[in-house]
Amino acid sequence: MPMDIRKIKKLIELLEISGIAEIEIKEGEDSVRISRQPPGGAPTIVSAPLWGGAYGPPPAAPAPLPGSHSVAPAVEAIQGQVLRSPMVGTFYRSAAPGSKPLVEVGQRVNIGDPVCIIEAMKMFNQIEADHAGAITRILVENGQPVEYDQPLLVIE
Repeated sequence: MPMDIRKIKKLIELLEISGIAEIEIKEGEDSVRISRQPPGGAPTIVSAPLWGGAYGPPPAAPAPLPGSHSVAPAVEAIQGQVLRSPMVGTFYRSAAPGSKPLVEVGQRVNIGDPVCIIEAMKMFNQIEADHAGAITRILVENGQPVEYDQPLLVIE
């Protein structure tokens, strides 16, 4: 019996929130491999026997977007060390609603100091500074969703 489409959808959801780039699952003779494209891209499902039989032919591959192979326009150059998101989730500047932000622009931080919170799957993950210096820019708004490896703030 082919793998249940609900299981595949759940795998895609887990891949999106975990930050894992690729996963392959084999269940008997059926297998599915799900791979994340660069940020902004949709997950890709590659499978052989899974889509045959009762499920019909495989879905058509989406047409590439015009200019999708071109490099994005250069964003203003960032000076200093960029702290990037280690996961997909929601960015918060403070540890609790209504409390003061963990850091402000101009504030000095040391390695290991908490600088923000990222909520993922109802878990609140404290993100710590990976460099010592002064916070020069906060690149994400409070409550905004963030992607894996997205720049959060700049430490100089």
